Amino acid sequence: MPKSTVAPTIDLAAEGKQVGDLRVRWSDNSVPLGYHPVPIISLKNGAGPVILIIGGTHGDEFEGPSAIMRLAGDLSIEDVTGQIIIVPSLNRPAVAASTRVSPLDQVNLNRAFPGDPMGALTEQIAYYVETELLPLADAALDLHSGGKAAYFAPCTLPTRTADPGLYARNLTLAEVFGLPLVWVLGGFNEPRSLNSAAERAGVPMIATELGGGGGVDPDIANLAEQGLYRVLRHMGVLAGEVSEIRTPRRVEIADPDHSIYAPGEGIFDRKVSAGHGVRKGQVAGYLHYVCEPRRASETITFSHDGFVLAHTNRGYVARGDLLMLVVQDTE
Repeated sequence: MPKSTVAPTIDLAAEGKQVGDLRVRWSDNSVPLGYHPVPIISLKNGAGPVILIIGGTHGDEFEGPSAIMRLAGDLSIEDVTGQIIIVPSLNRPAVAASTRVSPLDQVNLNRAFPGDPMGALTEQIAYYVETELLPLADAALDLHSGGKAAYFAPCTLPTRTADPGLYARNLTLAEVFGLPLVWVLGGFNEPRSLNSAAERAGVPMIATELGGGGGVDPDIANLAEQGLYRVLRHMGVLAGEVSEIRTPRRVEIADPDHSIYAPGEGIFDRKVSAGHGVRKGQVAGYLHYVCEPRRASETITFSHDGFVLAHTNRGYVARGDLLMLVVQDTE
């Protein structure tokens, strides 16, 4: 496997607190001869577990990076046993532009793994994470939310891996994080995601979905911050006991066709929100063809019983847009 072309400005093997960049060489009009920086923070204090914490994989999801930066600002090196590696804005160009994909190459970072060391900027970042950062880690977290496009009922996302032992560790991390809902990534998991990269590396890992809307919800950001501390204490990187772990509700995509997609272009007049149970035949909303006023509005109903994990945050939708992500309970 070729070595990554991304170069850190800090020594991840060195003790102490370091703040620097991952230098991604990508020549364009904005940076023709220099590098594009991806910020990275390392807190290392002696032997112990290594925890990788990532935010900003999508650039319009801000609750996770906010919680991560609170953690990075509050911790002193004396608090740490082992190492915490923090990448608060992995897709930094997208975060700066508040966009889901990188404005420099139009690539979705969470659909770019395992990446390519000689590819576009986003592919180089993905390759570095998969080949250089994940192999260092004893556990990893990737904090997402719905961004501008969607709102998710806050949940943790463990992957059901081929290795049952790894899956059990993923589930434990998901429960320790402390949210009341766990979305199990099963047969419909995206193989180009960071979750799948962690499975290939054999590293226990969870993602999150922390609301959404393109801003920072204070209550959800607080829950994310608490979850980070809970995982770090559980892993032994920080001292202290983890408070009671309550068994969360587990859901999974049983069939993608149980979800609702826009059948046309218009305003989606939503009647149901994320976090609610629904029944077959129940009205999900109405599609108003406001640009075709002679066309009657369409009533959209649920095709199956289930639980709405996420809803679109867009008012005006196009044919094929996801309107409602519908999941079912799973053991």
